[in-house]
Amino acid sequence: MKEKKVLKKTLSFLILILNLSLYSQNTITITVVDSVNNLPIKNVTITNIDSQVKSYTNTNGTSILTSFGIFDISKIGYKTQRSEINNTQNITIKLEADTTTLDEVIINNFSLPLQYKNATDAVAIVNSKEINRGNTLELHPILNKVPGVFMQSGTLNTNRISIRGIGARNLFGTANIRAYFEDIPLTDGNGESSIEDLELAALSSIEIHKGPSSSSYGVGLGGTILLTSQYAYANTTEGSIGTTVGSYGLIRVLAKASVSGGRSNIKIVYSNNHSDGYRNNNTYDRNTFTATSSVYLGKKDALSIFGSVVNLKAGIPSSLNQEDFNNSPRQAAFTWGQAQGFEDVDYGIAGVTWKHNYTTKVSQNTSVFTALRKNYEPRPFNILEEKSNNFGIRTRILGEHKLARKTINWTLGAELFYESYNSKTFDNLYQDFPIGTGSVQGDLLSDLDEKRYYYNFFGETNLNINQKLRFNLGVHLNQTNFDIDDLFLSDGENSSGEFDFDPILSPKIGVNYAMNTNITLFGNIAHGFSTPTASETLLPDGLFNADIKPEIGWNYEVGARYKLLNGKLYGSLSLYTLRIEDLLVARRTVDDNFFAINAGKTTHNGLEAEINYTVHTFKSSQLNFFINGSIYDYTFKDFIDLDNDFSGNDLTGVPSEVINIGIDLYADKGFYGNLNLQTVGEIPVNDANSVLSDGYELLHGKIGFRNAIGKHFFYDFSVGANNLLDTKYASQIQINARGFGGNAPRYFYSGLPFNIYGGINIKYRL
Repeated sequence: MKEKKVLKKTLSFLILILNLSLYSQNTITITVVDSVNNLPIKNVTITNIDSQVKSYTNTNGTSILTSFGIFDISKIGYKTQRSEINNTQNITIKLEADTTTLDEVIINNFSLPLQYKNATDAVAIVNSKEINRGNTLELHPILNKVPGVFMQSGTLNTNRISIRGIGARNLFGTANIRAYFEDIPLTDGNGESSIEDLELAALSSIEIHKGPSSSSYGVGLGGTILLTSQYAYANTTEGSIGTTVGSYGLIRVLAKASVSGGRSNIKIVYSNNHSDGYRNNNTYDRNTFTATSSVYLGKKDALSIFGSVVNLKAGIPSSLNQEDFNNSPRQAAFTWGQAQGFEDVDYGIAGVTWKHNYTTKVSQNTSVFTALRKNYEPRPFNILEEKSNNFGIRTRILGEHKLARKTINWTLGAELFYESYNSKTFDNLYQDFPIGTGSVQGDLLSDLDEKRYYYNFFGETNLNINQKLRFNLGVHLNQTNFDIDDLFLSDGENSSGEFDFDPILSPKIGVNYAMNTNITLFGNIAHGFSTPTASETLLPDGLFNADIKPEIGWNYEVGARYKLLNGKLYGSLSLYTLRIEDLLVARRTVDDNFFAINAGKTTHNGLEAEINYTVHTFKSSQLNFFINGSIYDYTFKDFIDLDNDFSGNDLTGVPSEVINIGIDLYADKGFYGNLNLQTVGEIPVNDANSVLSDGYELLHGKIGFRNAIGKHFFYDFSVGANNLLDTKYASQIQINARGFGGNAPRYFYSGLPFNIYGGINIKYRL
């Protein structure tokens, strides 16, 4: 009897072990992430097409499957993916956003994620298709298609981005706009961003928040640009190489390689870019190396790693006066041509982001980052040598809770930043040597060490009152400090000193109301600021200007998003007014010396509208039509500079309107193409509005064919043309330029005439 009981217990134990073994062999952990940003997607439906058994992903994007088979993986806002799962490994599935259902796309992925249709501010999403519409080298045709954004590009290495007129008055480069690569700041300690130097082919999307409404990413007056990297495709190993050739000596080589396993992946992108340039002294050479990787350390932890190295050497033809622009647009400015001015830049940036899930409702993201930059830049008036390095940390806690049965999503965080910057200038002796020698370095003229610090503390919450009404509340606290040490005192001036700006508190409130499933209204009131650069805090005698203050402004905005005709017709409309006080005005003393004063107020009134219509959809074929536009009424409200009263004049550097009309075709046989007409209104180039840059029209187009040979080999051929109408236009202006020595002011950069390019890309997937 005893033996029977022992035998019975033994058999029961063996059966239990066998069942557990069988269960574990048929248990698959599946993680579903966004193909753009590699972040987990919750509430994804996973359906076994045979049994119709459904499971759903949790907040961490994971779900447990207990059987093999073929599954449909779906979520509104993403393209449904069918996958065969027949092994017991942990599996990661990437879902691609469905661009035809833009209102369901998730934005703010690295801050406070929410659906695009629920946003309380004006947001533009540039997806991978938009990035690849052109030659993938130039950023300005991409950004200029976005309402409210205007990027001027004098050359491939001379650019200025403005959003709603903010940044248009910056003398060189892009300022007053915050830029991030995922969670890593691209904006330096001087408030300037150079996103055009990064490799476009390494990006999967660009998200643009217009106006100072992004509390979690700083509150630059113009807005925030968020770049998202390409990651390796799930469970795939592949490599590709492509080349593009075009007018004016354009040669571009692009190579990619990626490996992805169950819990980790890595992607590497290399590019070599060369152009002889349209103008004299306009050669351009840039090499980039970009690597991204993500590692899932367990159910609660994940790492994202990013690194990019850029080597750039490019000639600087500079701007032209009106006569030379009209009659000799290809020449360089005389002194820049004689000095053979150029910039030679080495730039590297790296960062690691750690995500930890404390619970399914609370998580923490922490990023550490660093960047190095060296620049050697001979100019006619001197030779500039720059070195900088920065590092920082950014961390925040995110949570989701219920309060009085209302859902609240919130985040609290901080960003600390330190930058060490050294600049030296030397005499340029090019005039003492035979023509053709170019720049020759002479004696030291200046040597400045700068330490730049800032801290940001921020909090933001989304409060869902009900299915229709949502509020967004945010606050941001910043303090910026400069510490300058003048190491060159033999000139009799000492620019050493410390400058601490007062802390600035920037609140915002936003509201979103869904009238029905097709129309959503939104509005926001937000405060923003832009601090002066370190050089702008110095007076001509080298002393600090204790009276200098940041520009501050309030943005008031209302808008609507809509989708009609079963989602075929969709778009948005925004009306806003941005009122800025303590406007920073650059006042030049000599051709390379200027200082800034707070001299006025501006009012930025604008309207932005976009209409998208899907003309035809059949299987994988699609024909889309779009039209969007921005109408600007930006004026100086109160602006007196010395004896000049510019009050009531139009804001310098901003066109009166920008309109885009175009079509996109994607055929199921592999053919694709696009055509885009852009109209730009006239632009005031000085504060007196006495000189205007003429309006113009640009027509760009591209056609191509992509297909596969078997299951492993893919190819893509394309040919495109820019400025099909051969329009003569100024692609960038130098605002408030002054002539020296009896010479006329040089306001204009010559835009490229008609030019073509063609390329081939080959990809092999294991």
